[in-house]
Amino acid sequence: MAAHRSTADILDAAVHVRQAARSATSGTAGLDAVLAALSEVMEYDHASLTRWDPLRRRHTTLAGSYPDVATAYIETRLHHDPVFPVLRSPARGGLWLRDVPRHLLAASPGFLEVLSPLGIQDGVAQCLFGPDGRYVGMLNVSTRRPRRTPDPARAVVTLLTESLAAAVAPRTTPQPQEAAADHAAVPPRRPGGLSPRELQVLAELTTGRTNREIAERLYITPRTVATHIEHILTKLDLPNRAAAAARAATWGIAPSP
Repeated sequence: MAAHRSTADILDAAVHVRQAARSATSGTAGLDAVLAALSEVMEYDHASLTRWDPLRRRHTTLAGSYPDVATAYIETRLHHDPVFPVLRSPARGGLWLRDVPRHLLAASPGFLEVLSPLGIQDGVAQCLFGPDGRYVGMLNVSTRRPRRTPDPARAVVTLLTESLAAAVAPRTTPQPQEAAADHAAVPPRRPGGLSPRELQVLAELTTGRTNREIAERLYITPRTVATHIEHILTKLDLPNRAAAAARAATWGIAPSP
């Protein structure tokens, strides 16, 4: 079983996960093969890979073995769970159940209504991000048996996130409706030489929102927002975010609802 395998065996299994993810990204295989390969990295009772749909603002399960009630929660309610802002940070490298603070578990409908009735004692929720920092989906893995400590699978799952993200969001060019949702209020000529994402951040500045609030709306990290703002100020030769907001208002740029 994966829980009793050596670190070398787990690393070898991780290579198979990456190969399966590449096949899924290219369309030559499905994501079920990715989860099957992942079971050799860490033994689990339930797992799923979901894609974030920015237009419908929900997750869509691409492959998984959770019961229907758990799948429905992941798809429609997980992103409202009090634990979600914590696990969504890319710097965390995934949030393992045993590491969730008790006060968050006590306030989490996902734990109280879904995981606890299933007898789940361990597992990980790993958010997946594209190369541009855009949130694209999530890996959820749950087990009824506590895992050993130290657990080499923890680091391996983090190393696999780039491949898993590519498999969950294989398209490099968004479809028209997704583009409208991800890049709303972006003028076609890209004034000031700003990228679509920079224009989207610029639009958010007109509301007076903080970097963290902008990050929550765009599903990127506060650090990424700060980087975009630095680029905006440099490209537009402006002294501060207030001046950038004024420039956006002059151009008629407004954030999406």
